[in-house]
Amino acid sequence: MKTRAAVLREVGADWSVEEIELDDPQVGEILIKTTAAGMCHSDEHAHDGTMPVTLPLVGGHEGAGVVIGLGPGVTEFDIGDHISCSFIPSCGKCRWCAEGMQNLCDLGSQLMDPGMIGGGFRHHTAAGEDLTPLLKLGTFAEHMVLSVDSAIKIQKDIPAGVAALVSCGVTTGYGSAVNRAEVKAGDTVVIVGCGGLGHAAIQGAKVAGAKNIVAVDPSEFKRESSQKFGATHSAANMEEATAIVGEMTMGVMADSVILTPGVLTGDMIAPAQFMTRKGGTIVATAVANAMDMDVQLNLFEFAMMNKQLKGCLFGSTSPRKEIPHLLSMYQAGQLMLDEMITTTYTLDQVNEGYVDMLANKNVRGVIEFD
Repeated sequence: MKTRAAVLREVGADWSVEEIELDDPQVGEILIKTTAAGMCHSDEHAHDGTMPVTLPLVGGHEGAGVVIGLGPGVTEFDIGDHISCSFIPSCGKCRWCAEGMQNLCDLGSQLMDPGMIGGGFRHHTAAGEDLTPLLKLGTFAEHMVLSVDSAIKIQKDIPAGVAALVSCGVTTGYGSAVNRAEVKAGDTVVIVGCGGLGHAAIQGAKVAGAKNIVAVDPSEFKRESSQKFGATHSAANMEEATAIVGEMTMGVMADSVILTPGVLTGDMIAPAQFMTRKGGTIVATAVANAMDMDVQLNLFEFAMMNKQLKGCLFGSTSPRKEIPHLLSMYQAGQLMLDEMITTTYTLDQVNEGYVDMLANKNVRGVIEFD
């Protein structure tokens, strides 16, 4: 079938919205009519070359849609089912899935490979050139073919934009606070970087009962927005935040510092380390340049103060458990997800959406499809 998609042909080039050819779903695959796609910073990492990807590609890894076609032998879904995508596929069979760590499923090793999970291509340009869907999803398209391992069935009354957000940013940010930092009632938590991930982490810390939540971002708009979602204090940079935390804790410092900036860099670790109390936790969630190896860390202080530095992928949780769980919290009024969508765009406005994101105009932009 023919459909339209945002295609990236070379690093730094504009997204090209064009007609592509989409093959029928094969064994273990489904055809989706896309309803919404979140404009996550990770797509910009593919665009600017920070994240190694196979070009040309169909962009987008945060999205939702409706099942309109089934590949041979597919029994997990029916026509008309609503789904939220998961950029982390989960097979349910490998060691990590069996141990309840679906975010570390062995299928994740294929995410940067060309084509589909299991090989082959379903996306092609009008000229017949093969296209790889970003992180095996390609949500910047009116239709998607994806593996059943990358789709989570959700309730049909969930708004499309909300269903898109939980497929990446909300689950990742929320889990950074609740699952990885293990925020407890009365804690002091610092969130560095207050885009989509940061706003979700703030909500996670609030739900977990944190007493003090310090939102750190150079953008005045994001600092002000963060207070509507649960931040109790804000700072423009980590130095300013360190002074605030030191005063409010009488020098004890933060129980946890969660790093959710647009781009994670090695020079952020040391300031986070010194903002963290004895035995406290630093969580590194955001994407860094894949080639960066340098990190600033005082090893003596780190060891002698018994601190922890943790990585975090997909909120350190299982997609098939957490996505429905977070949506149920949203339905119960415990999570503000509609409010995280600052601006909606059409597919043709994808480049405008990323200009706005880089200009700090959005908490999260969402592409809506008819």
